[in-house]
Amino acid sequence: MCGGDGVSGIRNEMERFSGIGVSPGIVVGRVFVLDDKARRIPRRSVAPKDIDHQLVRLNEAFTLSVEELERVRDQAEQDMGREAAQIFGFHIGMLRDKVLRGSIEKVINDEVVTAEYAVDRVFGEWADRFRSMEDSAFTTKVNDITDLASRVLTHLVGSHGHELSEFEYDAIVVARELTPSQTVGFDRSKVVAIATDLGGKTSHTAIVARALGIPAVVGLSRLWGKLSDGDTVILDGSRGIVIVEPDYDTIEHYLSEEVERGNYQMTLRELASLEPVTTDGTKIEVLGNIEFAEETKQVLEYGGEGVGLFRTEFLYLAGEREPTEEEHYNAYRSCVEQLAGRPLTIRTMDLGADKYTQAQSLNPERNPALGLRSIRYCLKNLPMFKHQLRAILRASAHGPVKLMLPLVTSVSEVRQSRHIINDVMEDLQDEGHLFDRDLSIGIMVEVPSAALVASTLAREVDFFSIGTNDLVQYTLAVDRTNEQVADLFAPSHPAVLKLVRDVVRAGRHRDVPVSCCGEAAGDPDMAVLLMGLGVRTLSVTPGVAPGIKRLIRSISIDRCERLAKKAISFDSDTEVSMYVRDRLRKELPEAYDSFGQFRGDKPGR
Repeated sequence: MCGGDGVSGIRNEMERFSGIGVSPGIVVGRVFVLDDKARRIPRRSVAPKDIDHQLVRLNEAFTLSVEELERVRDQAEQDMGREAAQIFGFHIGMLRDKVLRGSIEKVINDEVVTAEYAVDRVFGEWADRFRSMEDSAFTTKVNDITDLASRVLTHLVGSHGHELSEFEYDAIVVARELTPSQTVGFDRSKVVAIATDLGGKTSHTAIVARALGIPAVVGLSRLWGKLSDGDTVILDGSRGIVIVEPDYDTIEHYLSEEVERGNYQMTLRELASLEPVTTDGTKIEVLGNIEFAEETKQVLEYGGEGVGLFRTEFLYLAGEREPTEEEHYNAYRSCVEQLAGRPLTIRTMDLGADKYTQAQSLNPERNPALGLRSIRYCLKNLPMFKHQLRAILRASAHGPVKLMLPLVTSVSEVRQSRHIINDVMEDLQDEGHLFDRDLSIGIMVEVPSAALVASTLAREVDFFSIGTNDLVQYTLAVDRTNEQVADLFAPSHPAVLKLVRDVVRAGRHRDVPVSCCGEAAGDPDMAVLLMGLGVRTLSVTPGVAPGIKRLIRSISIDRCERLAKKAISFDSDTEVSMYVRDRLRKELPEAYDSFGQFRGDKPGR
């Protein structure tokens, strides 16, 4: 895949950055740097012909800032009196100061840089100058200068972000960090790849990138501040590599690799119609994880037997307001109709530990991952929760639907949720709506407490789905979005494997089906362990399904069980990973390429 004309002028020597590959694919293209107004602005050069454009942007940002401040001053004078409003007069005076404005313009002209860099630098210098003065009349103005800089940068960074849609070439977006809503909001016809300094393999941004089929690398640490718009890079989303200003031979090598990968993907699709049955005759159900209703078609194209996880929080993140009941219903009904009798599992909204909800809160939580999130958030926001439940129940009238509650930690949460669901059913019945009164209700098992009391929870629910992303995070105390501890995020850790084993045993004892819908289900080594521990349903990213089918058809359950029994006896995840990887590559060499990566491109039996 190649974005635009591919190569710009060589500005620096070729440099390689390593991160975490979270969405496969190779792209050779040009960079669009997404600025972050909350942090220091990196020094980025522009073409000499672009200087006039930067000066225009600067003028517009100052004009808009002055207009804003005048409105704020007038309102403050009306509410608090003229004396209290004088502070805003100081702000307006600074923005109209010719010395300040001239200093910024000089930096743009002399150093040929972006307007936002010049603003950030000059305001920073003025703040330092005021800070160093002994007179408190000056030092107390430092916060005013910082506030002014932020106001101007808001307009500059915002306007720069909007320029993405105006680019004449497809862009590899480089950012320090991206929220899921930013990723969802990208124009897919313009953005061909994503690279960020922060983030982990199972962050929501990584999940969205995989769902959209956009190659992505996260956890690059120091790439963002080193690039300028238009720089040429190679992004390898499989190996987690970004190469800046590559030479001709390197570009040709990676482009040929991408052609091979395209051929490989075409071969994988041939597996879509094959039954996922092990060599000793055990049927493994392979389902798809989706974020958007339109992905249902992709699940079916890649041979998924239904949807094992519909992450509905992206209905919230994709817009600027909470979705209505009808918007929920239309999305769910679309999935049901496309699946044509195949199962659809809808997870209720799993928000709370994210910037979307924290930004709307009057008192943002210090540690939202351990706070009011997921089912807790829903139970505290009943009108919102009931809107979604009504839509899910109404959609169940059109085909098989299961309802799944996220991040359950106790029996009381299940019972409270069931009580609310029953209330919603009564309301719908009174209103004459059709729905499936025997709708299956299950839970995500993704915290140690739920795994440890799984036998009790099994009395309350119809099914379990193990969410390895959060289960690993909470069991190992590792932030799954933090690139600094990414190497500690290990689904193969013996503690995690033992929890999975215990959940499966509890499910079997109560005849409660157990599936796995975390990212580990799509990893070949982990999939073998999950099957060996007793999991018989794997829900994965649609594009991974054919390869997992290939794996299932190449191995016996007996072998999986023996591998899992041995693996769970080890002391560390490193020992587990090395053991499983070594065994599988020896026993199934045809399924792995020369890099030791799983291929799955041969139909097998």
